[in-house]
Amino acid sequence: MIMTKSEIKENKRGSALAYALVIITVVMIILVSMLGYVVSQLKFSFNRAEKEEAFQIAEAGAYYYRWYLAYETSGKTPLDLENFWQGGTALGTSEPYPEIDYEGIGKYKLEVTAPEPGSTIVTVKSVGWTYKEPNMKRIVQVRFRRPSWSEYAMLSESFINVGDQAEIYGKTHSNTGIRFDGKAYNIVSALPCSFDDPSHGGHSKEFGVHTHKVPADPDAPSGCNWPEGTVPDRSDVFVAGREFPLSGITFSGVSSSFTTMEEATSKGNGKYFDSTGAGRRIILKTNGTYDICTVNFYWENSGSINNYLKNSGEGTCSTCSGECLSNYAIPDNGVIYVNDNVWVEGTINNKRVTIAAGGSQSDIYIGMSNIRYTNYDGSEIIGLVARRNITVIKDCPDNFIADAALIATSGQVGICQNFTSKNSITFNGAMASYLQPFMVHGSSGFGERIYNFDNNLLYFPPPYFPTGTEYSIDLWEEL
Repeated sequence: MIMTKSEIKENKRGSALAYALVIITVVMIILVSMLGYVVSQLKFSFNRAEKEEAFQIAEAGAYYYRWYLAYETSGKTPLDLENFWQGGTALGTSEPYPEIDYEGIGKYKLEVTAPEPGSTIVTVKSVGWTYKEPNMKRIVQVRFRRPSWSEYAMLSESFINVGDQAEIYGKTHSNTGIRFDGKAYNIVSALPCSFDDPSHGGHSKEFGVHTHKVPADPDAPSGCNWPEGTVPDRSDVFVAGREFPLSGITFSGVSSSFTTMEEATSKGNGKYFDSTGAGRRIILKTNGTYDICTVNFYWENSGSINNYLKNSGEGTCSTCSGECLSNYAIPDNGVIYVNDNVWVEGTINNKRVTIAAGGSQSDIYIGMSNIRYTNYDGSEIIGLVARRNITVIKDCPDNFIADAALIATSGQVGICQNFTSKNSITFNGAMASYLQPFMVHGSSGFGERIYNFDNNLLYFPPPYFPTGTEYSIDLWEEL
């Protein structure tokens, strides 16, 4: 069929219109997509700003609680802190805690988890939001902890001399200086940049932390501003490195913990023993109790006990048994306070206990037998705090093991004067010794010496163990 000119012209108009509609449709799709993208970006930017503000509000809540803790708990003893947390008003008001305005832009709400018995850990969850977007919340969780004296495998106010047969698996620190010839698997630190090592005379100044393991460290240059590379890299000795000079850790104030522990026994939850006889022998048991005998006479040079007083006060026993023995449950608050010397041994199970020798010249003796935990998950903790020394007795096991955190407040952790040679000693815990700690003296002592730090002590120090006076942030995370 042959089309006329008018029909051909009309057909071209229809094709152009269809083509125009296609172009318009494509353009509209592109414009709508672009508009949707722009709107989504604007909304994303707005939400991101609101989310960032909500985060900052939540973070401000966590740091407010840090200030609150510092203000309310600074300088408080463990007994004071116990009363503070048991009061149930850790924000000055009973739970549930109120929503708190933050500078007119939003609010935060805190959820505080108080420390478990025997712990110094406080967990704070801070939820923040803005007034513009109240449903857009951010959550920050912070863990606060009071540093404890049970955080070092070995700590001393005095010089530390670690021999070539020793291995230490926790932090080591001295306020005087350290000679380290063994192997350290954690940081070894000291207060001074250099000092005169007393383990050998007539020598020049040496690094605050140094080794004489071949090849021995060179002498320390004068002053403290040494160029990089002055201190040799001794990874064969200091696996995790050495740090000096570093802030000191003062022993002053530790003695006040004895008053706190003695007061804790007066609440009826702890146990107090007076200065009758020459002290007490305490044997920890896995059934949640301990046997105790009053020591009548002992040999100070060896730490060995000669005999015991009968409970009646008349007559003696040659062994800690029979009429000389009593048995008690380990106290609820875990404090056993003896106003005299203490001999400690035995094994505990699912208990945390601190034994204090609180008399003015009182010592703790260990080594009658091993001191052990049944488990190593933090459910069992032993703390030994002596007013003066903590001494390993002459007749200790040939391979002696002590699971405990030790503090010799004004004396030293060491072996007795008449000690003979033994095979090995293994500490699983922590050690703080005011004077120089030693497990070898001349030709006598332990041939192998292993010091393992118990990480559970970071979060569960022994009950009423001395701690720092301030809470610090231990862990920060966004949930």
